[in-house]
Amino acid sequence: MTEMLQYDFMQRALIAAALVGLVAPVIGVFLVQRRLALLGDGIGHVALTGVALGYLTQTSPLLVALAVSVVGAAAIELIRVRARTGGDVALALLFYGGIAGGVLLIGLAPGANSATLTGFLFGSVSSVGEEDVAVVVALAAVVLAVIGFFWRELFVLCQDEETARASGLPVRLLSLVIAVTAALTVVVSMRVVGVLMVSALMVVPVAAAQQLARSFRVTALLAMAIGLLCSLGGLTGAFYVDVAPGAAIVLLALAVFAAAVAAGYSLRAATGRARVRTGGPSPGPDDPGTVGTMPQTERGSVSR
Repeated sequence: MTEMLQYDFMQRALIAAALVGLVAPVIGVFLVQRRLALLGDGIGHVALTGVALGYLTQTSPLLVALAVSVVGAAAIELIRVRARTGGDVALALLFYGGIAGGVLLIGLAPGANSATLTGFLFGSVSSVGEEDVAVVVALAAVVLAVIGFFWRELFVLCQDEETARASGLPVRLLSLVIAVTAALTVVVSMRVVGVLMVSALMVVPVAAAQQLARSFRVTALLAMAIGLLCSLGGLTGAFYVDVAPGAAIVLLALAVFAAAVAAGYSLRAATGRARVRTGGPSPGPDDPGTVGTMPQTERGSVSR
């Protein structure tokens, strides 16, 4: 560990990885609950176009990617709500248009090449500079602040959109908040895990936390802890084994998910056996004592 910290680029990468591990799952918990798990992938492809545009205009790739990602996130939300095109089709349009635009523009940008594109696709910790860290810190702070401010409203929206609308909540605005914060998260994460894997860090820690937690709040906190562990652990392992950091982080997250599934199954089985011994009813999927996936009950009655 001491050897790794002797390198300035690894110090910067660890800071970025820690922030990515915290921020990606906290927005991912809302995306998973709203069944928009692939939104991060779609925005990531659009961000790639922003990166290429930044190189083409010889400005900051991250800042241009931020602007393009926010516009793309807003566009997909508007398409999903107003157009007859379904959400999956809108995501597909972002996928294809984003990756095509990125490849085309990076070929026209002076000083950029396929290696530049690969670094953003799969992550490149060695290229994380001081300016990148500053952008990541600022964006991470904005994402956490927005989620903290709108937490209660976003919880109600994700549990039941009709209940949120009947309660007078601005559903369209809150949906846009989720999409835009997802865009910010993609830009935060792209240097560490790459745009092709950022969605995995939004989804997999949440899926693992769902196996062990019942309440929405505990699921989010546990997912953040798992994301932080996997980001730092994967980056450290990648340094010593000399493998791609993005891949190491995602594979470690998948291993944690597999362990969480096994632990959740064992805990549910133990709970069932205990109830049988005490003569209580067998636990069912809706039993409040059952540890499992994120609550999906109607009208937002689940504890936060």
